[in-house]
Amino acid sequence: MMSALAKEKLFLAMKKRGSRCSPNNREFQQKEGHWHVKHSVSTVSHSDEPSQCDESSRPTVRMENTYQLGPTKPFPVATVNHILEDVLTTYLQEVQYDPEFCRQMTKTISEVIKTKVKELVIPRYKLIVTVYIGQRDDQSILIGSRCLWNPKSDTVSSYTFKNSTLFALANVYAVYFE
Repeated sequence: MMSALAKEKLFLAMKKRGSRCSPNNREFQQKEGHWHVKHSVSTVSHSDEPSQCDESSRPTVRMENTYQLGPTKPFPVATVNHILEDVLTTYLQEVQYDPEFCRQMTKTISEVIKTKVKELVIPRYKLIVTVYIGQRDDQSILIGSRCLWNPKSDTVSSYTFKNSTLFALANVYAVYFE
């Protein structure tokens, strides 16, 4: 069993090196199929290129409560629908279906859509962008989604694109952040 000082030194060394936790670490104990972690901090993020930015170098931003429970202006669904139509048409108009190309294209298109919607500077909305691309081969598909949200302030924009060999569906979910 490790002493409290040894555990603290191990945690600080892991934190300095950028590592958070691993299942080989002795601070993990598996009991009845559940992992228990003592004195652990975990951060999950996704990036194609890992950054070497140290967490302590970031400035701490402190915000006051606004007690604003709803948006000051509604989310511009029509404008976002035009963005979805423009992006999907621009990127996929002359494209033939290829699984690998479409896999990369879904990532690219979703990032472009997210960037263009963020350029509208709509305050206090969290954006979730999903793009589906599939082959048109005389089949049908049903795509469903579920969210827990406030129908007074949260909304979704959607556009479907089709050409001779593929279909694409892009959704932008806008969830108001109170």
